[in-house]
Amino acid sequence: MSVYAIIPAAGSGSRFGGPLPKQFVEVDGKPLLAYTLDVFEQSRLVDGILVAVSPDFLALRDQLMQRYGYKKLLPFTEGGAERQETVYKALSSLNCEPDDIIAVHDAARPLLPGNVLDAVLRSASETGSSVVGLKRPDTVVYQEGGMMKYLDRQALISVQTPQVFRYSVLLKALTTAVTDGFTGTDESMLVHRTGTEVHFTEGSPLNFKVTTTEDLELFRAIIKSRTTHH
Repeated sequence: MSVYAIIPAAGSGSRFGGPLPKQFVEVDGKPLLAYTLDVFEQSRLVDGILVAVSPDFLALRDQLMQRYGYKKLLPFTEGGAERQETVYKALSSLNCEPDDIIAVHDAARPLLPGNVLDAVLRSASETGSSVVGLKRPDTVVYQEGGMMKYLDRQALISVQTPQVFRYSVLLKALTTAVTDGFTGTDESMLVHRTGTEVHFTEGSPLNFKVTTTEDLELFRAIIKSRTTHH
């Protein structure tokens, strides 16, 4: 059984602003994407990594390869117009066995703890599907038409990535979505709609997604504190 990571990094970062997509913005002299790749490069459980970027940033990605000398990076795939298409193209480029494990992880979640990655990979190898998630610490309110309803936060989970599935499970989900003309918000939604149970592995508050300039400042502060204390 082999384990592959797909990192969709084809987004334009339109919500983020600036000339570069957020995954290429440098923090402490290192691109955000490189921090993310380090986690998978260093995991003993991961055999190969596939990074999908838009054609405009192929050169930047190749520079990243040369600069950091990643050993697990596989021949690259160009991203699609949407995340779902990007993942599908990347998955289709792999020559996998049905029971191989595929982990899909956001390029802009650079602080994924190694123990969380290992736990979700082991869970998926046992169950066929497992995604990282966090129980909600806040009070959550559903509002519609001026009416508010307080939801049971014990029953709510914020889904993160990696989202990890057996190759056969993810391929079926993506193929079915294409056939049905359905676009989901993430892979777990696509897998769930095929009738497959999705299991959860405990995530980490550190595994936040860098989406806004405030997120980037928080990431900078964390990296700075780690550098200072080492």
